[in-house]
Amino acid sequence: MKKGLLVILSGPSGVGKGTVRNQIMKAGRVDLVYSISMTTREIREKETNGVEYYFVTPEEFQRNIDNDNFLEWADFVGHRYGTPKDKVEELRNQGKNVLLEIEINGANQVFSKVNDDRVISFFLMPPNFKALEDRIRKRKSESEEVIQARLEKGRKEMNMTENYDYIIKNDKVERAAREIEDLIKRKLKGKI
Repeated sequence: MKKGLLVILSGPSGVGKGTVRNQIMKAGRVDLVYSISMTTREIREKETNGVEYYFVTPEEFQRNIDNDNFLEWADFVGHRYGTPKDKVEELRNQGKNVLLEIEINGANQVFSKVNDDRVISFFLMPPNFKALEDRIRKRKSESEEVIQARLEKGRKEMNMTENYDYIIKNDKVERAAREIEDLIKRKLKGKI
């Protein structure tokens, strides 16, 4: 059985990674399984444990670090986020194509740890910085201090595209999702 493709979807905080990922998964035009990340942050309204994230205690997260069970992990605005390595590898070894929706530092960790040709990566770019700020503020779930930290990080991250296979502008969710789907299909067929 051929090992599944690892699809990395990344970009600045607030760019719409989750929205684009949801569109891709809902459309079902490509056969993908979503990799659920682990986090120590509080659950937000309309989120479900084990769906958007595995919400865990700081102690449980640290146990996963100590056991080298993350493809990537990071501290961000007082919380930790990580991708459980064992779950991703199990899915890929079953021939499933796994989609990772991760921050840029995490993507760089994955690039350094995953050394096979069954990887495709996308950097999701906002149409402009104002659009990024509007998306972050529209959440209405974070303090001004957290918003400013996300904006500062976003400014820096918009210039960190060099390790990615493709840069996708998220001007319209459906268009961005379709472009990503088409590139994944081409990769699966060996055309890129």
